[in-house]
Amino acid sequence: MAGSIHLKATREKSVLRHHPWIFEGAIQRVSGKLNSGDTVDVFDAKENWLARGAYSPSSQIRVRVWTHDKSETIDNGFFIRRIERALEARKHLIASQHTNAFRLVAAESDGLPGVTIDVYADIVVLQLLSAGAEKHRKKIIWAVEKCFPSAKIYERSDVSVREKEGLNLQDGPVKGNDFGPVIIDENNIKIEVDVREGHKTGFYLDQRDSRVLSSKYMKDARVLNCFSYTGTFGLYALVNHAKHVINVDVSSLALSQAKRNFELNECDMGKAEFVKADVFSFLRDQSTNNESYDHIVLDPPKFVDNKASLKRASRGYKDINLYALKCIKPGGYLSTFSCSGLMSSDLFSKIVADAALDANRKLRILHRYYQAPDHAVSSSFPEGFYLKGLLCEVQ
Repeated sequence: MAGSIHLKATREKSVLRHHPWIFEGAIQRVSGKLNSGDTVDVFDAKENWLARGAYSPSSQIRVRVWTHDKSETIDNGFFIRRIERALEARKHLIASQHTNAFRLVAAESDGLPGVTIDVYADIVVLQLLSAGAEKHRKKIIWAVEKCFPSAKIYERSDVSVREKEGLNLQDGPVKGNDFGPVIIDENNIKIEVDVREGHKTGFYLDQRDSRVLSSKYMKDARVLNCFSYTGTFGLYALVNHAKHVINVDVSSLALSQAKRNFELNECDMGKAEFVKADVFSFLRDQSTNNESYDHIVLDPPKFVDNKASLKRASRGYKDINLYALKCIKPGGYLSTFSCSGLMSSDLFSKIVADAALDANRKLRILHRYYQAPDHAVSSSFPEGFYLKGLLCEVQ
């Protein structure tokens, strides 16, 4: 063991509740010469052993806990046990939803802080975003290869959070070649995924259940899919008999991929439009021109990067919901989302309610959307919950 961390009095409470983060302010002293990612034992102020984790000298989160079992060593066996456990927990989901694309490891919620692993058919995509994950990258890759011996592996550790850990951004092939777009199957719908250039690890797997639920309210509907990215909400709408779908995104590349997704599923392209536009401006213009829709989907990118940006982000969420609500026919529907972890469900609901008041609309909340179950949320790590949404009937 490289060293140890000794906590201040009373600061062990969160560790005893198995929360995986230990912040700089909770630490009384550090023993031993420690490098980034080194494994450390954590003790309370009375020298009682608490946990074993990875040390990060650059981050405010100084230790990310690997285990609360003193007998557990952070070796190859540790990582393969964690990954096998995660795979076992998802077998029912894979079978029931007829999908070959899923989140295999959801970082802290699966006991592997800073490690995200997504599976897209025969490609496994890794994100190693913490000092500990980086330190043990060879072990993690070895464990993935053992669990998926025939899969190609690609790394997408190109997320700015790595810089807070003192790490450089990194992406590229790990095993195999030919990492062109892969076609996945999700609920019998074909979707093209670009693991090299796509958002996140290539695709928004977390919205799988939301796509199913929203499409149930889109039959014979005129649907506006805002922040459409590669068009999957609109695709589900048309496959489930929507009358017409307009996909709006600022990215030409995303819209081109969306069009290919519609063609892959042999959709009637006369019922689909792909509009390159800033969604805020587009919605304002639609409202001004008295355009109307039966169902509008608002699935924007993350607006909240830190607590300081929460107020500005709240205004952004209110604006898009306000203009969208003005464009929905009486009896129509709004599916609206926030993927910002710092935006609480209560605050998001209040923002949507305030937007409805200003738009002179009344809402009935029919369903609440959440991230798909392969994006697990551990009871000891509520921060793992980030995606929330509302399906509202507009009166």
